[in-house]
Amino acid sequence: MREYPGTQRVDAAKHGDQQALDELIAAYLPLVYNIVGRALDGHADVDDVVQETMLRVVHGIAGLRDPAAFRSWVVAIAVRETRDRRRLRRTAGDGGMDELLGIADPGADFVDLTILRLGLSGQRRETAEASRWLEAADRDLLALWWLETAGQITRSDLAGAMEQSTEHVAVRVQRMKAQLETARAVVRALWAAPRCPRLDEAIRDWDGNASSLWRKRLARHVRECPACSAHLEGLVPAERLLAGIALVPLTGVLTGIAAHPALLAALWSSADPHAEPAAAARVARHTATRRTPRSTWARNGRLLTAKSVVVPVALTAVVGGAAVALTGRSAPASPVAVVRAQQATNRPVLPPSASAGSPSTSTAESRPPKASASASPSSTAPTTASPTTATPTAAVYGQTVDTPDSAPPKNLKPGALPHRPETKAINVIAGKWNKPFTGAIGGSWLMFYRGDSETLSGTGYFSVRWEVAYFNRVGRLVMPTWTGLRGKLFHVASGGYYRMTDERPNATDQPHTWMGQPSTGYDTLPSGAQQMWEVEFFHLDGTVTLHLNENYADYNLGVSPETWQSVTTDIDTPPDPATYDDPSNPRIRYGIVRDTGNDAAPVPQYLTRSDPSDPTGVPQHSHV
Repeated sequence: MREYPGTQRVDAAKHGDQQALDELIAAYLPLVYNIVGRALDGHADVDDVVQETMLRVVHGIAGLRDPAAFRSWVVAIAVRETRDRRRLRRTAGDGGMDELLGIADPGADFVDLTILRLGLSGQRRETAEASRWLEAADRDLLALWWLETAGQITRSDLAGAMEQSTEHVAVRVQRMKAQLETARAVVRALWAAPRCPRLDEAIRDWDGNASSLWRKRLARHVRECPACSAHLEGLVPAERLLAGIALVPLTGVLTGIAAHPALLAALWSSADPHAEPAAAARVARHTATRRTPRSTWARNGRLLTAKSVVVPVALTAVVGGAAVALTGRSAPASPVAVVRAQQATNRPVLPPSASAGSPSTSTAESRPPKASASASPSSTAPTTASPTTATPTAAVYGQTVDTPDSAPPKNLKPGALPHRPETKAINVIAGKWNKPFTGAIGGSWLMFYRGDSETLSGTGYFSVRWEVAYFNRVGRLVMPTWTGLRGKLFHVASGGYYRMTDERPNATDQPHTWMGQPSTGYDTLPSGAQQMWEVEFFHLDGTVTLHLNENYADYNLGVSPETWQSVTTDIDTPPDPATYDDPSNPRIRYGIVRDTGNDAAPVPQYLTRSDPSDPTGVPQHSHV
């Protein structure tokens, strides 16, 4: 059993010792994050629910009767907050039908984090993947049982959180484990190579998302099929697989709170209508995270909201109706935080600037607007469906990071592509890659397997061509990452004649796109990732390493040196009309220009100047 701060520290915090309270918050944040993350399957609400849970702890610890019951109390609060958030989502109409059907959120990523951060493989990885297929109630129980098996909590903690006797909990755990074992067999059957033809037929209408509904359908096939039923054999008991396993590390803003836990106490005081005026000053002193939770606290019959806003040089935190300016350099936000901030403010949100090292007096409302990702300085014609805004007067490299965008109207020609220097052709100087061969995806340097990489060097243009191999395996893509940047890298254009979500010409089994088809299912992107085109174009002045990070979902990349003229020709030329299924009504797809010609041009998502040992862990919006 993991050691947590003892009852003496709990008692000290109960009686007002701020240092003791800070120790408790820092110690229990990872535990709460793992409970909520696994129960909500990585939904975008995870950070909010974790913060709300810890706020409840901060507010309620003074009334805790038995310090020895602190861990059970914290776990019970986490479970209640998780259930309350689900009910709130259903009431608000947010994913209500998905909840009723037991469908996991399409942007969920906690299973991916578990696999990648803990390096799970074999049957441990199968178990993590299988958890996606459980009903919400079973995911709640699994979140606790997983931690009990890993030695993080006790059975009495689990029973207390579920508000049931240990005997009743034991029965529920057995039922949940049976569902988990069934889901593991389903995962095995889907991963089999070659896959059972009858199973292929059974998943013809499957959308590729794990759900309890489809687990029941596919489990019936697995049990009755002589070939697939073999996957029920040789399963190591899940408790043996999970024994002693570590907690998934904190991500995003929660890491900042763990480092500065007193911020939570300050936030609670600011949200409390009866708190003293000095609370705002305490919030201002704790500026390490530069982000306040987009949470709703219900107290005294009132709803108090704090909306998340991420800006490059300053933050205006709205807590309980009072605005508090937090200045100084902002910390990287998690991908989910950035996407949700965009939704909350209904406008693009700039990632933190890499050069914002000094305090600023500007507020969220006075920050420079984002540059258009598609308008060229030499052209007035819009080239994408994205909103056009003014270019910042003082562009800072890396302040504009690629964000999700809509496909431009078909038949719309792009504007002019700014001409950047081409003094040294791009070349591969290191890495693990393949040479072109007959029948392979096009490109000068090919990457097919997880762990492949290419270190590119030079001053000029290059392309990355995508092949999403949904015909091999479908699932959620683990996006390529860029590491070790020296110099500057820009995402300048997109082309190749189609966006990967476009329908394939001459296909009769619609919707048949470049991401999948009805008979195989569809590959999906992580929450907030930009939908790729067949060919993405970049300009490099320096060196950078591109990593292929495929997990279960299979994809291949082909990289080639380009020139300004070859990029321009690609995006200005539509595909051959002979390839259309209806030549009388061709769906012409020109490319788009993303380059602004200056440092306001977007840099790719998942880009960093560091050289992490795990390239899959590069944040979606990195400091460059």
